[in-house]
Amino acid sequence: MTQRPEPLWPLFAELKTLDGVGPKTAQALEGLDVVAPRDLLFTLPHGVIDRRPRETVLGADLPGVVTVEVTVGRHMKPAQKGRPYRIHVEDARSGFQLVFFHGREDYLSRILPEGARRQVSGRVELFDGMAQMVHPDHVLPVDEAATLPAFEPVYPLTAGVTQKLMTRATADALTMAPELGEWIDGPLKAREGWPDWRDALVRAHAPEGSGDLAPTAPARARLAYDELMAHQLTLALARVHRRKGKGRETIGSGALRRKVLAALPFRPTGAQMRAMDEIAGDMAAAERMNRLLQGDVGAGKTLVAFMALLIAVEAGGQGVMMAPTEILARQHLDGLKPLAEAAGVVVELLTGRDKGSERKAKLAALARGDIHVLVGTHAVFQADVEFADLRLAIVDEQHRFGVRQRLELGRKGAAADVLVMTATPIPRSLALAQYGDMDVSVLDEKPPGRKPIRTALVSAERMAEVVEHLRGAVAEGRQAYWVCPLVEESEAVDLTAAEERFKRLRAALGEGVVGLVHGQMPPAEKDAAMARFVAGETKVLVATTVIEVGVNVPNASIMVIERAEYFGLAQLHQLRGRVGRGKAESTCLLMYQGPLGEAGMRRLTTLRETEDGFRISEVDLEMRGAGDLIGTAQSGLPRFRVADLEHQAGLMAMAQTDARKLLAEDPGLESERGRAARMLLWLMRQDEAIRLISVG
Repeated sequence: MTQRPEPLWPLFAELKTLDGVGPKTAQALEGLDVVAPRDLLFTLPHGVIDRRPRETVLGADLPGVVTVEVTVGRHMKPAQKGRPYRIHVEDARSGFQLVFFHGREDYLSRILPEGARRQVSGRVELFDGMAQMVHPDHVLPVDEAATLPAFEPVYPLTAGVTQKLMTRATADALTMAPELGEWIDGPLKAREGWPDWRDALVRAHAPEGSGDLAPTAPARARLAYDELMAHQLTLALARVHRRKGKGRETIGSGALRRKVLAALPFRPTGAQMRAMDEIAGDMAAAERMNRLLQGDVGAGKTLVAFMALLIAVEAGGQGVMMAPTEILARQHLDGLKPLAEAAGVVVELLTGRDKGSERKAKLAALARGDIHVLVGTHAVFQADVEFADLRLAIVDEQHRFGVRQRLELGRKGAAADVLVMTATPIPRSLALAQYGDMDVSVLDEKPPGRKPIRTALVSAERMAEVVEHLRGAVAEGRQAYWVCPLVEESEAVDLTAAEERFKRLRAALGEGVVGLVHGQMPPAEKDAAMARFVAGETKVLVATTVIEVGVNVPNASIMVIERAEYFGLAQLHQLRGRVGRGKAESTCLLMYQGPLGEAGMRRLTTLRETEDGFRISEVDLEMRGAGDLIGTAQSGLPRFRVADLEHQAGLMAMAQTDARKLLAEDPGLESERGRAARMLLWLMRQDEAIRLISVG
């Protein structure tokens, strides 16, 4: 079935086939991402106007829309240019005025002749005690009054597209929607009380009040579910397809892991133990592992990752751990070194800096199997890098690292298991949307010994106090980060640039005490400045957000974030997680420029009240919406037309369960419901999934 099924042809025809749509309008509709009739079906109204007729404007809730039958009275033409044209009308119990700016007399006397009965509908306001309807939306002869719907849907618009046109074109598109077989699990549909697909469309486009616009309204929930189901089916097919690719059973003896656990000064948390078991189970299975390890800042992902690498080594193989930058790769290496010494395994680093004979020697050792675990940047992808027996690849910080790179890595070790680590807690609904093809382990407990971080809000007016506080801390040998929002002085927004702050802090705290890193620096300079701070040569590091991911300086116990109101919640949480990694009590100062808006206030107080990244991400989702939260463009997060991940998070989990269950029972989608599901994939333009079925 590699061609679109015939019942769907009209829905994917050109827009010009629709009532009232010419070439120009078709082009304008692209502004709403509408390129075929099916897109109009999924462009649902976001408002509804109550056009139910009343007897009189008296007692109506004003200002508001009123629909009423009137007798047309006197036309009052404007006495001078630029004044409005007024027409007096009488309903059953009172009189009011219709008002037209730039009204043309010939036109108005034609549609509203004196003495005639008309139905008028529009917004009525009181003006000097007199009710006025300015530019009625509808003026109809009484015998046509029935053509006005009691509730009129309000559609999103774009330049060159009117409400009338949207209503007309959508009504026509609805006539093209065929009756389709049911792809939703029967008991689920019955339990939720959802209508059939076509019925849901008709109802969603004819709301009878604001309740029908709610994400929970049955017709809307059903259409949202269809969208999420198609997306989860695609991910589930990809998952099945990947599992068909031969994996290998990697079963370790446990000897190396026992050594490491014995050497640890504390017991791993329950969450860490659970994640280790899940990963070991996946690696022992014949299918390839494809798991996401999601942990909050400081939840102890490094230990879990290393234990997984040890399983590969125990089984006689090798592991690789990849980081997006050289700084992070070096840090992974530093984090793994003490653990590796306890286990007696060889860990090496490979980055773009390795050149000549040194690089050759490393590659030879890797190919012989003398290096057990390789840590590196994307340099490990280069063609001449060969492993003796690669069993496990761990990728850090997923969103810098797309699906394409995951496949690339899979080719290095034909059957290597893949574990992706992310330190960005994201709410479950989004995790399912973005990583629905993966199995997920969550680290949601802090290891013992992590001290809480004291977070305080400080107005920018108290800058001098903060600098004094810093001077005292530096004298005691402590280190601090000072994060600035932007690099170049921008004329438009008066933000303190990192360079300026650096100069002032240097003047206050002394030469050689303060370092600077920002995005515009050459990488080598940036690395050198970071290295001086890590080594403790500089005590205060002024930085833009280049430090948010992964940097680990246990002695740094103060984090000052300037203009904190400019940062997103997740970003603030990541930045704060850079301190609190050592023995000292840590502080995070959120400096803001008053007065704070409501949203800024909510972000900063949420941060002050909790250190739980998952809780913070839920608030972030409520405040910002899904697209912003993970930057839709680079996140691989699909664009949904109907589904709203903030308010319909529960549907995503249902769709994942439903999709995986359907494929488990009917892998080829051959049953009646399976064939309906294929139709859904075509309807939702899931070409990737369709390709996987035809290949499968």
